[in-house]
Amino acid sequence: MPGLRPYPAEASRPPDGATPTDWLAAGAAIASITAVGIALGLGLPLLSIVLERRGISATLIGANTAVAGIASLIAAPLVTPIARSLSVRLTMLCAILLAGASALAFYYVTAFWLWFPLRLALHFAITVLFVLSEFWISAAAPPHRRGFMLGIYATVLSLGFAVGPLIFGVVGSTGVLPFAIGSGVILFAALPLFAAWSRQPHIEAGASAAFWRHVLAVPTATGAVLVFGAVEAGGFALFPVFGGRVGFSEAGAAQLLTAVGLGNMLLQIPIGLVSDRVRDRRSLLALFAVVGLVGALCLPLLVEDWWLMATVLFFWGGVVAGLYTVGLAHLGSRLSGTELASANAAFVFCYSAGMLVGPQAMGGFMDGFGPNGFAYALALFFALYLVLTILRLGFGRRRALGLQKRARQD
Repeated sequence: MPGLRPYPAEASRPPDGATPTDWLAAGAAIASITAVGIALGLGLPLLSIVLERRGISATLIGANTAVAGIASLIAAPLVTPIARSLSVRLTMLCAILLAGASALAFYYVTAFWLWFPLRLALHFAITVLFVLSEFWISAAAPPHRRGFMLGIYATVLSLGFAVGPLIFGVVGSTGVLPFAIGSGVILFAALPLFAAWSRQPHIEAGASAAFWRHVLAVPTATGAVLVFGAVEAGGFALFPVFGGRVGFSEAGAAQLLTAVGLGNMLLQIPIGLVSDRVRDRRSLLALFAVVGLVGALCLPLLVEDWWLMATVLFFWGGVVAGLYTVGLAHLGSRLSGTELASANAAFVFCYSAGMLVGPQAMGGFMDGFGPNGFAYALALFFALYLVLTILRLGFGRRRALGLQKRARQD
């Protein structure tokens, strides 16, 4: 989701053995959520540009965008009880209808304060769709194919997020057309859902989890996803505003977002392969934080050359997205079984928290420091995370040396 990206769902574990992959069910879930991804990639910059044209300050634009994070925090613990009562398929259908209606309503509702409940409704529904789609994909695949299926899901979803800004660059931000396209794409997500209507998974009662303990259990993992959530949500929402203020056209700024999305899509598999070969993934996360910090500080220097900025953003966006991929891998290397299932919920919570603080911080920095405040806010997030990873690496090394010393004494 803008949101909740792929994580290993533990809600459904088919028995090992010769369980076949339900390709129809998995394909329907992937197709549904990809349509929603396209609509989000279109809608986030569209809404910001419309508000900017109406004279709304960057701080208030960021505050309105941050409602997406609040909606995710509210929706996440409610999805399972609702789906258990209504069924997965009916809950998803209701969420599709609510999201489609909300997306179109932004065009007709002109009072800015009403955009806050509209954002809440839209992203509540989208959070439901992301959580249940991931559960459905996991339930449709046997354990030995689940990672492969989620990999397909991640790649196709990233493609959807890249296509959205491209559509925005073509249709622009005036008139009802971009809103109608966004709403129509969301409603299209119901078609693959109907195709697999009889293949829905059933939600079983899960074990209770020590949720808050897992927020801090693996801080380099949850910190990584918090920073990524802040950068992704704030970046997608306010980069068009930054681009417009430094001289890029609407289409040009949207196409730069497409470059970020393409880097995200194409670089995650290579990054994952590298992470499997490093001894301590925290060192890789620290490297990603350095790349994110340097790239953010370079943004004001690249505004004179669109192609150079697009090239830098392609690689920068892919590496920054690695915070999610490698952070999740690091989480899995530290925990397993029920502990990992509980930590996954904390992981999603931290992503949503990042969605909440990122747009607000970037909007405030832009109001306080001008267009370059966008880059300064990005740099601050990466700098804080870099300090965290360095401290954790130092703590880990001291702990390892202590264990070695005690072993020699024994």
